[in-house]
Amino acid sequence: MDERRLGFMAIGFIENNKGNISRRGLLAGAVAAAATAVGATAAGSGPASATARGTAAGAPRAATPLWREFAAAPFTHPQIPFIGRAGHRGGSRPPRRTGRGFVVDVRRHGAKPDGSADAAPAINRAIAAAGERGGGTVLIPEGTYRIDDIIRIGHSDVVVRGAGSGRTKLYATRNLTELIGTYGSRYGGDKSSWSWAGGLIWLCPQDRWASLTDAIRAKSWPFEGWTGNRRDEWRTLATVAPARRGDRSITVDGTTGLRRGALVLLRLADDAGHTLLEHMAGGGPGPEAYHWDDKTKLTSYVPYEWPVRITSVHGHRVTLERPLPLDVRPEWDPRLTTLVTPLTGSGVEGLTLEAVETPQSPHLLDKGYNGVAFQCAYDCWADDITVRHVDNGFGLIAASACTLRRTRVAGRGSHHPYYCREGSHDNLIEDFTVERRTVPAPAGTQLHGINVEGLSSHNVWSRGLMEMGTFDSHRGMPFANVRTDITVENNGRHGGDASAGPLFGARFTHWNIRVTNGRAGLMRIDGLAPYSATVGISEVTEFDQIDVPDFTGDLHTRLEAYGTPEAVWPPNLYEAQRALAG
Repeated sequence: MDERRLGFMAIGFIENNKGNISRRGLLAGAVAAAATAVGATAAGSGPASATARGTAAGAPRAATPLWREFAAAPFTHPQIPFIGRAGHRGGSRPPRRTGRGFVVDVRRHGAKPDGSADAAPAINRAIAAAGERGGGTVLIPEGTYRIDDIIRIGHSDVVVRGAGSGRTKLYATRNLTELIGTYGSRYGGDKSSWSWAGGLIWLCPQDRWASLTDAIRAKSWPFEGWTGNRRDEWRTLATVAPARRGDRSITVDGTTGLRRGALVLLRLADDAGHTLLEHMAGGGPGPEAYHWDDKTKLTSYVPYEWPVRITSVHGHRVTLERPLPLDVRPEWDPRLTTLVTPLTGSGVEGLTLEAVETPQSPHLLDKGYNGVAFQCAYDCWADDITVRHVDNGFGLIAASACTLRRTRVAGRGSHHPYYCREGSHDNLIEDFTVERRTVPAPAGTQLHGINVEGLSSHNVWSRGLMEMGTFDSHRGMPFANVRTDITVENNGRHGGDASAGPLFGARFTHWNIRVTNGRAGLMRIDGLAPYSATVGISEVTEFDQIDVPDFTGDLHTRLEAYGTPEAVWPPNLYEAQRALAG
């Protein structure tokens, strides 16, 4: 049964039940009706999902009990988050053309495809030319292009497109420390922030990039998010009335400055009792008993800032592109605010970024041979991109609603192959690969894997192959994130400063995870993450890095189909939710 048929079923359900139940109930019921159809298809004679690797083709399977339970309350389920609209434009494929149709070939600006000269100035001139015309496509034809500088995408609606990751190569000769300068940590110590920030291809709004790099050069280590270096570059657009997690429409005190299509920031401040942080952890005795005050790095992450696009404004009612990720309560001073001018509608496609091969640096001292970074970016993407010999692969830094698909981290080994931090939300990383390192790891280095931290929420990692690494929840209490349909050789270690607080908030879900070496570390999370779900994970055993729960008492977790990932239906939680979302 295809997505269109599911959508028609949902519409029919609503039409047949008008006037009997609330709009919220209608929507939930429609989703449940479609979910039943998904389960029926799974149990019938239809072909098995292509993502159900390791299962006999065509073998009938019934939907798991937890999936059927989720379908009855998709926006408010206590353990599983709704992530069916994660990614660019709610999960839509990136457009083939952008801006006003302006197309420019970097060779016309002087780029040489034989690696004989620095092509970065020519590529950046072509990107600027497209940006100044309101958008367009920058073509990098087949060949090898030496770059001695950062490739900067700072205008919206600009796509940099190579001829394919196997045909177009950017060969990077310098690192971010050389190009911008030493980047210390705003939390002190001798760490290099290039260990978790910046890229040799850097998608970031032009003004925001300038303010960040100016602060780094001045050694005034900045906050990196949506509201500026000191988090004070915002103004209130409206205050928000109480609402519940999962609501799409909110009531505001005024709509001046709010319009359809506008990108705004929902801002939730914590109170003296840290009830917002408790809510992110699922609430109840465990989070209430937790000592928050000494978690200084964690408390620096609030207010929680969630960018979202407005889809309609009617009177004092505002409808949002995505359901609310949290309750909205008066004690958290809820507001819709402005944010820095974002980067939207931009992407990078069809190329390999290869750094000059150097030994991996000691832990937290990376020089910045980094791959692709998205910062203050919304509705942006990467597609068919390989990075090789990098310190850090793909970064999401205060980035939301972005899609990374068909991406690959290869070469001598990375610190963070993928990282997601500084309040990044609603991103989709699908069809990704972390290759086995080509040289042994030097002493004193660290390997993480697919990282998430810093109150980041509703991000999805889907259809992955990890030949090394781990599921790196890096403290900072990320919540409501999903990892689904992934094969992993679990040989990395998670990180995280104790002052950053819990490893997990509520509604973390691991669904259909095939662990090839039987190591438990952060794979099976029913004994660690509050209000979480571990569904269809290989049988694993604790050894090496062994964690204990951050919260006392009953964690209210769920474990289903343990040891039998091949039995899980649906095999991919994101794709199943996407089908229901229509």
